Amino acid sequence: MGIRHYALGQGMLGGVGDASTTSGDFRPVLGRSCTRLIGRRRERTDLRALVDAVREGKSRALVVSGEPGVGKTALLDWLVDETSGVRIVRATGVQAEMDLPFAALHQLLAPMLDRLDRLPAPQRDALRTFFGISPGKAPNRFFGGLAVLGLLADVAEEEPLICVIDDEQWLDRASAQVLAFVARRLERESVGLVFATRRPSRDLADLPQLAVEGLEDEDARMLLDSVGTGPLDERIRDQVISETRGNPLALLELLRGMSPAEIAGGLGIRRGATPLSKKIEESFRRRIDVLPAERRRLLLLAAVDSVGDLTLLVRAATHLGIPCETVAGVMETGLIEVRPHVRFRHPLVRSALMSSSSQQEIREAHRALAEATDPEQDPDRRAWHRALAATGPDEDVAEELGRSADRALARGGLTATAAFLERAAVLTPDPARRAQRMLTAACAKLDADAPDDALRLLEAADAGPEDAVRTAQAEHLRGRIVLEQQRMPEAALILHGAAQRMEAFDPALTREIYLEALVAAGLSAAPDGSNSFFTVLEAARNAPAASPEPRRAVDVLLDALVARATKGYEVAGPMLAEALSMISGPGGDLGRLVNGRAATVLAMEMWDAEASFTIATRQARAARGTGAMGQLRVALNVLGLGQVLAGEFASAGELISEYCILTETTGNPYFPFPEMMLAAWRGQEGRVWELAETSRRAAIGRGTDAVTPYVGCMSAVLHNGRGRHGEALSAAREVFEHDLCGLGPFVVPELAEAAARTGDRGVVDDVLGWLSDRTRTVPADWSLGIEARLRAFLAHGSDAEGFYRESIERLARTRVRVEVARAHLLYGEWLRREKRRADAREQLSTAHGMLATMGADAYADRARRELLATGATARKRTDDTRKQLTPQEVQIARLARAGLSNAEIGARLFISARTVQYHLRKVFMKLGISARGQLDAVLPDDGK
Repeated sequence: MGIRHYALGQGMLGGVGDASTTSGDFRPVLGRSCTRLIGRRRERTDLRALVDAVREGKSRALVVSGEPGVGKTALLDWLVDETSGVRIVRATGVQAEMDLPFAALHQLLAPMLDRLDRLPAPQRDALRTFFGISPGKAPNRFFGGLAVLGLLADVAEEEPLICVIDDEQWLDRASAQVLAFVARRLERESVGLVFATRRPSRDLADLPQLAVEGLEDEDARMLLDSVGTGPLDERIRDQVISETRGNPLALLELLRGMSPAEIAGGLGIRRGATPLSKKIEESFRRRIDVLPAERRRLLLLAAVDSVGDLTLLVRAATHLGIPCETVAGVMETGLIEVRPHVRFRHPLVRSALMSSSSQQEIREAHRALAEATDPEQDPDRRAWHRALAATGPDEDVAEELGRSADRALARGGLTATAAFLERAAVLTPDPARRAQRMLTAACAKLDADAPDDALRLLEAADAGPEDAVRTAQAEHLRGRIVLEQQRMPEAALILHGAAQRMEAFDPALTREIYLEALVAAGLSAAPDGSNSFFTVLEAARNAPAASPEPRRAVDVLLDALVARATKGYEVAGPMLAEALSMISGPGGDLGRLVNGRAATVLAMEMWDAEASFTIATRQARAARGTGAMGQLRVALNVLGLGQVLAGEFASAGELISEYCILTETTGNPYFPFPEMMLAAWRGQEGRVWELAETSRRAAIGRGTDAVTPYVGCMSAVLHNGRGRHGEALSAAREVFEHDLCGLGPFVVPELAEAAARTGDRGVVDDVLGWLSDRTRTVPADWSLGIEARLRAFLAHGSDAEGFYRESIERLARTRVRVEVARAHLLYGEWLRREKRRADAREQLSTAHGMLATMGADAYADRARRELLATGATARKRTDDTRKQLTPQEVQIARLARAGLSNAEIGARLFISARTVQYHLRKVFMKLGISARGQLDAVLPDDGK
């Protein structure tokens, strides 16, 4: 492990922070007693509890937070020193490395990389690409997070593992997000993650917290007495403790350098409202200012170096003419140590060095480090040092940074890619090229989930020489940023302007932008019509014609949407059908269809549930293979809807659960339409209203009323199921009157049934006319089956019966099983009113069986009541022992029954294979079985 070098005054630590690390040390850490904490009983209790839990086979995460100098690092050192029987690895965030992708993660995992071959191939390849071990397409960071979780779990199979991460606030963004992902997914892996940070970041906010504050007065007095400053007047001592609020480092540093007279008189202690961290930094600065020039220059080299490699530091010092013996002199200052890497006693030492040095001195240090860095072994750090050493624009350095950006992108380091590109733009001499590089950097910032930075760089690009193409590109990017922020009306207007600017330069891209603008405008539709839809529509209608070859789905769909709004469905229908065929057929052309959303909306507009399911399944498969989490979220949402329509409620619940996990993990807005639809069909009224309110709150401030139509549709489903047809009529009519694209299959059945049951034949006539226009143009079994149902509502006698039978027959050819079940229910209700009880019982029994098996409880109860009215009996669905399973256990059991391995289930649910095995053991115990092959017998298709 190497010798631990302690700075003067650290023999007894009251939780004094030092930024040292045993980075990469993977051997079991034996008990060591060279660090003794004063006080900290509460903190030590919490840390011991974490260690005990990990030893017992559980997993834990803990965020230790507090101001600089309060003792976070000392607590981590104590944890390492006093813990036995577990493996400990450490990593420390370095401010200078915040733009280098996965730097901290590599520091933490380097000792484990020989185990990569034990991971599933996609996860193994993701980590190899992250760390530059092998080339490959940049994997998504959350896909890589699953790989890290698997690697840690594999290590913990041999011995419990604790990962200690210090200075989390300075981790590179990619590492921070991956480690936060892992911390939230830990369950039964025998893995502990302990983060130390100044304040919990957004990534860590929902993890268990341990706030570290100053020492208790008695402990602070003990620490002051231990540092050998001589006897202190009790009043002066209390003043020091009060002024420092018990901060251990401040207690040690604020008295350093003061004369006995100053200490005795309390002079120089009170400094008004100066922040404590500044006072500590000033103390370090005073110590630095009195050092010989060569020692100061060597310390500055260490401050601007992020590697901590002593050999590199000596090599750079040689370039500056600093003799080797100066290293030993610097070690005597107590400001720096080697164990085994070069580290400062505290991060504020680095800050004090940087603030007390001139820009010329800092540039010279970076230049020396660039010259000392091997261009073959570490080209990116060399490029970064060269960039920071530049005194002005330098195209050669800018080109080198561009190559570093390409390498970072290949490793999936989007944040680093953006940083390299931004710096390259700053150093570009030519104004036009500089502006173009700024625009490229802005695109990278958006891809790196930094929209505010992207907008800032866009402003810098706008300051360049006038260029019409670049202006159009910038406007398009600005529209994409606003679209991602879900400010739909503003996005529609900006994208509209971008498309108009682009028309003269790139007709193909112009059409793509118009499609984005139309989607944004459609999603911002307001009940009073006060939106940009028709403005965008008129511009899109006059967009450049699509090239005849190759014919793209995006071109056909854009023309179809324009035709639908301007010429009606009779003209648009065949075009919509052609676009859908191009998308859903073999090798389907998704193009830039707004992340696939337009494709699935199109399938619903065409009443083609099979195509919708096919498209979404293809998207999900591709996303799982590449780690494209955004695409996977969209696909899971659509698949969840499809499984509700198919009556596969348990499967829908699994997909919705996975969608929820992914949404939480990525920090994206949760869109609850599938879950709301599932709750509505199950008759869970409270849950429907809860989700509706959540949706409305989420839409506030985005300038969109898109949530209201979905809520209306699901409210109508709920009310019809409970027999409250008047309320269903009101909810569905408001949605139908706005005829939003893609909602027809959801609102038409509800509105027609509600109107028929309340005797409003006029509404049924209107809905039938609307639907007939579509079935005449593009007939489909789903739409034709619903059309037959509407005709049955308006007919009498044998005509009505024929339509009911036709409805059942056509719907049975589709995957929309909920509508098949409802068709039997409606036919049975009509037969009972016709006093044909025996025939009614047959249809109602079929409906009740289907609905009860699905779990459509409200509709099943409605069928049961109708059956009772015919003189038949129908049992309510009863709970059985399978209700003992938790939702997660049901989900895991069903996936295991489908043949997925533990690793595959873990990848699907974002948990480790070890946690899957733990839950499967519980499932087997609850169900009284001993093997996966028995799941099929005890876990029927309904999964209830």
